[in-house]
Amino acid sequence: MIINIGMNWENFYKDNILTYIKSLQSNPLELITLIIDLSLVIFLLYCFFRIVKGSRAWQLIKGIAFLVIATSLSGLFNLKILNWILTGIMNLGVIAIIVIFQPELRRALEQLGSNKITKFFGIDKDLETKTKEDIYKVVIAATELSKTKTGALIVLEKDIKIQDIIATGIPMNADVSPQLLVNIFEPKTPLHDGAVIISGNKIAAAACVLPLADDKDISKELGTRHRAAIGISKESDSLVVIVSEETGKISVAKDGTLIADLREDVLKKILISNLVTKRFTKEVA
Repeated sequence: MIINIGMNWENFYKDNILTYIKSLQSNPLELITLIIDLSLVIFLLYCFFRIVKGSRAWQLIKGIAFLVIATSLSGLFNLKILNWILTGIMNLGVIAIIVIFQPELRRALEQLGSNKITKFFGIDKDLETKTKEDIYKVVIAATELSKTKTGALIVLEKDIKIQDIIATGIPMNADVSPQLLVNIFEPKTPLHDGAVIISGNKIAAAACVLPLADDKDISKELGTRHRAAIGISKESDSLVVIVSEETGKISVAKDGTLIADLREDVLKKILISNLVTKRFTKEVA
């Protein structure tokens, strides 16, 4: 059966691909359709790699690429036993990919259902203006907390909604203000332990519980607060501002990575570039 399949593919390449290429020369419309088709495939692959880059899935992709190359080489050099084993593993690859990349696939689907289209056409300009004002307030609060070495965890929700995380905290629905944020994280107060979630230009909840990142490559020097920030940034597109209780240093968690020891101006730049559309950023710069 394997030989027959190989022969079918060989005949297909010889008889059909050349014929298809010749038909493209005589049919410009079909050529345009092919270009659009290939462009869409390349764009979707770009989006997928952009989502998984820097995550655990990125390392798994490298492993899968190695497996594909090893399978091809084993067939080329007629290593029958090794090729049989690798081919069997490859046959289970589709199911394995669905299981392994489940968080990334879910995240991609959530992003497809987000409200980026309305932002692209400028419908949410007022909302973006308010978002930039709230960013300034978060930066002021983080700077003040840093001066007193008060630990803080502030999650800024983006396109992917994290209502399940908000539900773990105490509802607030309050306007964003530096004074309120500083007061929430004041030691020995009821709401200081946990994360603040800013959603829809409101402080949605405080004392929220975030999922902890369990990556083995995360530095052991990072405490629970930083691991929680990395964890939620991997499961959503939210940005997380962290103030270290030990050092007072400010960090940002984004896409599962940690950007550490930030100055006030750099923190502001990172938040604006990621939370405000590029068009609006250019207009107000």
